[in-house]
Amino acid sequence: MMISRLFAAALAALFLITPAAAEDADLAKLARSSGTPDIPGLKIVWLAPWGDVAKARAWRNIIVHQTEGPTGSARGGAEAQAKNPTRRGVTVWVETDGTVYWAAAENLVPTHGDGANRNDNKYIDNRSTYRQVVRDNSIGVEFAGNYPDVATGPTEAQVAAWKILVQVLRARYGIPADHVYAHNWIDYKDARYCEGCWLATLARVWGE
Repeated sequence: MMISRLFAAALAALFLITPAAAEDADLAKLARSSGTPDIPGLKIVWLAPWGDVAKARAWRNIIVHQTEGPTGSARGGAEAQAKNPTRRGVTVWVETDGTVYWAAAENLVPTHGDGANRNDNKYIDNRSTYRQVVRDNSIGVEFAGNYPDVATGPTEAQVAAWKILVQVLRARYGIPADHVYAHNWIDYKDARYCEGCWLATLARVWGE
């Protein structure tokens, strides 16, 4: 009787795990595709379609930013980025409603980050980041909406979009969870709040 119950429990667990594994495999396959794929759970506005992932820049890190812009500012920032991809900004922008704007071709390097100048170990051990996690090897994601209060956190819609988006970025470029960084972790930023810290922490927890 005990063996039957254990077998039944194991079988039930298998049915719970298998769909999740299948979904992960499907997402990973989509993440390696080209063009403008429809990714379940994400609304993406493709200002710069994906190309052949083999020809993309060898992104090794993800840097999470928060812009001091009002609700609705992600679209404008992304459109300006699309017109001038290497300007001050990032590759991916996320609006407060969760809409993702892919703004720059993945082989181009927007100007973001301050050269990984933080070395005080305040948030993380900076021995592996100091002057190493820089714009040339890090894809940037900007979350809009923390204006006029910079301490305002991301919206629920942004967090929900991020949970999928970070999986896609990691799968597409082979980036491990511990290479997701908040901007404040690697650069000396605005002391009023910790830019990107909660979102980067969530990404690492989800990746465990």
